[in-house]
Amino acid sequence: MNAPQVPRNPPSAPEPGQPSAAAPIAALLLDMDGVLFHGETPLPGAAAFLRRIATLPHLFVTNNPIRTPAEVAARLASMGLGRPRPKQILTSAEATARWLARERPGFRYYAVGAAGLDAALRQHGVPDAGQADFVVVGEGPGLDFETLTTGINLVLKRGARLVVTNPDTSVDDSRDGAHRILPGGGALVAPFAAACGVSPVVIGKPEPALFQMACERLGLPAQACVMVGDRPDTDIAGALRAGMRAALVRTGRFAPEAPWPADIPPPHWDVPDLGSLLRAWQHLLG
Repeated sequence: MNAPQVPRNPPSAPEPGQPSAAAPIAALLLDMDGVLFHGETPLPGAAAFLRRIATLPHLFVTNNPIRTPAEVAARLASMGLGRPRPKQILTSAEATARWLARERPGFRYYAVGAAGLDAALRQHGVPDAGQADFVVVGEGPGLDFETLTTGINLVLKRGARLVVTNPDTSVDDSRDGAHRILPGGGALVAPFAAACGVSPVVIGKPEPALFQMACERLGLPAQACVMVGDRPDTDIAGALRAGMRAALVRTGRFAPEAPWPADIPPPHWDVPDLGSLLRAWQHLLG
């Protein structure tokens, strides 16, 4: 069955309480993996899409906490997708660090995850494996028996709060051109939550913190922004909860023929790819 080339739900009928899809678009939030590229390969139409929206305020937002914004920018450049300024990139690691700083200025933390998570946390807090205020779990290498034991004791004996950068149970990756699936933040925080009997604070999509910080950085209300993503459960659900319009492109894990999940409101636009989205937006981008 061929994928449709127009939005599946008409712009004239948004969900109750949602902004109209027919209103002009003031700014964009763009997910990356599954929207702009797969692994190290840019998706068809990604470069043209970015050229078209170059003069429109936009941020690249990702649940992936592994790379720093500068590293993400370099990765995009290596794929011929331009080199955005680091301030145009908001990762779940950066959002987590900012959230913790608001909760407890000068916080102490114990981080389990890749180097990008620690780099973000060090900008606002101090690593302290003995007296941490927060145990922060992110994606990437780092979880083993010793780190799990340290984190459990900080939560149960020191009263540290358990925090995870993002709730994804699995994420897509590639090695030597071959697709593979890695454990996401939700899977990596699960042993801590089970051992401690607590639910972690979740920062990334679909929770509101990352969306709110993106709007703050853009200096615009949520109603003026559109989130473009490939996952109903994080990108679309979170954007709609935040009061944004949402566009799904079916170039990621959510296949063109997949039925829409019954428990998630539909997006304003549901299209097969970025080229189709530009055609649907031809009167909205100015």
